[in-house]
Amino acid sequence: MKCIYYLAPTLDSTHTISDDLHAVGVKDWYIHVVSKDEAGLQKEKIHSSNYLETSDALAGALTGALIGLLLGVLVALFLMVSPFGSGFVYAIVVLAPTLFGLWEGAMLRSSYDGKKIEAFHDDLEAGKYLFLIYTPKSKDDVVRKMMQEKHPESEHVAVDEHFLAPLRAVQHK
Repeated sequence: MKCIYYLAPTLDSTHTISDDLHAVGVKDWYIHVVSKDEAGLQKEKIHSSNYLETSDALAGALTGALIGLLLGVLVALFLMVSPFGSGFVYAIVVLAPTLFGLWEGAMLRSSYDGKKIEAFHDDLEAGKYLFLIYTPKSKDDVVRKMMQEKHPESEHVAVDEHFLAPLRAVQHK
């Protein structure tokens, strides 16, 4: 499965594209729209993007957990040299900073644009609508053909082959 990115210029166009995607067999679950106009998307009953797609919280959580884990392992190694501690103490000493790093990293990065959509920041600020269409390889050609034939006003801007990799950015075409 991959994620195909399209930019649509207006809410009306976004609504029509969403309907046409449903007509070619793409379910709502696989269509997400990123926009500054959340109220318009709700009014038109268009599936908007989720928090993990629009923020950098997941990448921050992973980075924070890694830093916390490294810190916890260093402290546990120090405690192993000293006379106190048991397996349980070492586990807590490693687990506590890892979980704190996970939480703190997610909180710190949650207000930033996600790596996957930061390339489209200017387009979103200009009022455009970014479609994230998750398609299996079997529907990829059908979706692209439909978009090319029925929606020349939309712009194909990227393809993300690795949409599950939160630290990887998407390049704007």
